[in-house]
Amino acid sequence: MQNFLVGLLIIILSSIPRFTYATELTNPLGTTDITVIIARLIQAILGITGAVALLMFIWGGFQWLISGGSPEKVKKGKETLIWAVIGLAVIVGAYMLVSAVVSALESGTVA
Repeated sequence: MQNFLVGLLIIILSSIPRFTYATELTNPLGTTDITVIIARLIQAILGITGAVALLMFIWGGFQWLISGGSPEKVKKGKETLIWAVIGLAVIVGAYMLVSAVVSALESGTVA
């Protein structure tokens, strides 16, 4: 039994190099330029914050909808909507700015 286990271990260890050379790693980012990677990361973060601002817009409308005519709840819903709109405006402006910087970094010229 011990000879069988030793033989199995030798077969397994001798076949490991064949498996390691069979794989080829590819770059999922498509680039190795650090400025492009950072710019894409910033764009992804801005996209996520845009989704959160949209959810806050929906939440503010829901608060206003279920307020039942209570003045303080209506005011709270309106304030949530106002701040969500301001947040969306800031996010859109930041996204446009980052998009312009990314295109300038990728092309090397400012349009």
